[in-house]
Parts: sequence; C-alpha cells; structure tokens
Amino acid sequence: MVKIDQLGTEKRNERTMHLDELSIHELLTIMNEEDLKVVSAVKEALNDIEKAVNAVIDTLNHGGRLIYVGAGTSGRLGVLDAVECVPTFSTTDEVIAIMAGGNEAFVKAKEGAEDSKELAHEDLKVNHLSAKDIVVAIAASGRTPYCIGALEYANDIGAKTVSISCNKNALLSKVSDIAIEVDAGAEILTGSTRLKSGTCQKMILNMISTASMVGIGKVYGNLMVDMKATNEKLVERARQIVMQATMCDYEKATETLNCCDYHIKEAILMILLKIDQQEAQKRLNETKGFVGKAIKEEKK
Repeated sequence: MVKIDQLGTEKRNERTMHLDELSIHELLTIMNEEDLKVVSAVKEALNDIEKAVNAVIDTLNHGGRLIYVGAGTSGRLGVLDAVECVPTFSTTDEVIAIMAGGNEAFVKAKEGAEDSKELAHEDLKVNHLSAKDIVVAIAASGRTPYCIGALEYANDIGAKTVSISCNKNALLSKVSDIAIEVDAGAEILTGSTRLKSGTCQKMILNMISTASMVGIGKVYGNLMVDMKATNEKLVERARQIVMQATMCDYEKATETLNCCDYHIKEAILMILLKIDQQEAQKRLNETKGFVGKAIKEEKK
C-alpha cells in the first residue's frame, strides 16, 4: 500500500503555506486560481473518460447497470450523480450508487467504513451485482480499500470496471479495466480532497452520466426529452422543451403533453409527425427511444 505522505493529494501547496495569515480576498483569489487547474487536469484524461462512457453505453444497451462505488466525499458525489439521473433522464435502477457505510454515511461521516474490502463485497452482493453491470469506483487517493475491494469483486463476477483517482499510478487503476487518473495539484488546505479533487470527480461524473444518457437516446438536440415532470417547475420545463423542439405554441404543447401523460418524447413526435400517441410509442420503440432517429426515418 502506498504511504499517504507519498500521495500528490496529500502534498502541501507552496502557495498557501501561510493560509491562516491571508486576507479573505487573498485566500479566495488563490483558491479560484487553483480551481482553474481542475479543467486542464480533466482535459488530460478525456481519452480515458471516453472509453468509460463507451463502456457505460454498451452496458446500458445490454440491460446492465451503472453502479458508482465510493467512500466519504467521493461516495457522496457518486450518490449525487446517480440520484440526479432519475428526474433528468427518467432512470429507475439503471444508475445506482453504493457508499461505504450505507445511506447514513451521506449525511454523517463514517470514514472508517472505507477501510474494509469485505464490506464492499457484501454491499455489491446485496445489490445483486452481475456480469452485465459496470462498476465505477471513485477515490481521490486511488488507494481506498473499500473501492479496491469493490473492483476486485466486480472483476471476479465478470462485470466491467472503471476507476476514478486523483493521483497518478493509483492502486485503484491496477484493478480496473479502464483507469481515469487526474492530478490537479496539491489542495490549498493540505489533504482536503473535497476541494480540487472533489471538483475533478464531479466534472468526470457529469461527463460519464450525461454523455452516456445522450448515447442511449435520452436527449434530442440539447434538450432533456426523457425528463420526469414531477413538480410545477418541471411541468413548465416540459412545456418549454416541447415548444423549443417543435416550434409550437404554449397551448399546443400543454394540450399534447396532457394527452400523453407528459411523456415529452411522445409529445414531440405527435406534433412534428402529426401522429397519435400509440404511433409515437411505436416509432420510439423502433428507434430504441431516439427522437431524432424517429424523425429522420419519417423523412426518408
């Protein structure tokens, strides 16, 4: 096991050796300048992120699940990304997150849970991991036993594996099919990986989930056409999406959405192709949910 003092994420930042003596403005300026390094660090990993996205798309297209695994801040970021896929893309159990220490650890730190490989095995068993799934382990250090145990178990099962680490040559990379490693440099507060490392991880998870959902037909143009209209704001957004996609007026969008129980994809096809809901459903089934493909097929 790599010693903690040898990790890049644990190094002291030369710019903030006197952090406690800086004015608030000076502190925030340095913090902002350090955060700018995150974008460049993630850019360097785009090829590996692309490999991960393609693997996720293949998994979802074959009935598997995207399963995030992590501990502490990394685990919470995985939970956040998985939970947001539900309203944004109408996922059910296609995207889930497992956090060391269980659901309680999301709001109250249970950092000791990250030290057990066996706990990861048990958590994946409870969630019925199968060879059809893909496990994405997230760990800033790249050495968290819980995450390593999760990938080892997933490998044994035959599932695809991806690791996201904020250190180069991470131990986690050695047990994953696809290794994503980023290095944004030392944190302004030594070892506080909820900062730049956390931002790196959040950006990468945004890319993986969003690009994967685009890849399986959850998007038309740049509109989230598989969104669930579960509150007043989202009902209004659904109307706006239909209006933007079809250039219809507010009344037409509302009327059509009411006719199809606010299934945005169906409403768009009903208006653009002048068809009923049943035919819209048929066209979507034929194109595996891709609105754009259904429209192009009509024009042939």
